[in-house]
Amino acid sequence: MHFQKQDLSGTHYTWNNEQPAFSGQPSRRRFDKNNGDQVLYLINFYASLAGRVSLLEGRIIEQTITRDLPDAAKSEVSAFNWIRRSAFPTL
Repeated sequence: MHFQKQDLSGTHYTWNNEQPAFSGQPSRRRFDKNNGDQVLYLINFYASLAGRVSLLEGRIIEQTITRDLPDAAKSEVSAFNWIRRSAFPTL
């Protein structure tokens, strides 16, 4: 399942329709957990590696990012690695 804006449960996100969509591997680009585009990007990147992620699982990833992501996870790659190790270690 490819997650889209309407699949997110949070309503606090900022959206920047002018920037190109995030794609490829997570990078050292600064990660902002309040940027809806970046949250979707990490959920969808995780889903691409896991094979299949349900709507519920995607929302769990979203809530984990929103509530539990440490402040030290400042880049996309560090946020993704934290999600993979801490929240969903099966990947």
